[in-house]
Amino acid sequence: MDTTAAPQLLPGTLFMLILRILARGPLHGYAIARRIHDASEQGLQIEDGSLYPALNRMLVKGWLTAEWGTSENNRRARFYSLTREGRKQLDAEAKEFDKLVHAIQLVMRTA
Repeated sequence: MDTTAAPQLLPGTLFMLILRILARGPLHGYAIARRIHDASEQGLQIEDGSLYPALNRMLVKGWLTAEWGTSENNRRARFYSLTREGRKQLDAEAKEFDKLVHAIQLVMRTA
């Protein structure tokens, strides 16, 4: 087994991570992936093939809005922002995730 590979995300956590990163303010897709990578101390790598479909699904769900702007590299980029519904979703997902982590920790301590 390759121990240098990034860990796999648990199903459903990508939305939560994106929402958390965007809670601090609007960002374009590459910056979202970079922030997740940096915040995880290089432990998580979000590929374009996962990120952009997730962003599009979140737009459809009404959790995000998007508008075109200019990136720090002076390139045209789509900037994503959290909506009120997105903030509610982040709170709900964070609570569920905390419950899941707690339950897993209990099993790991007692099994």
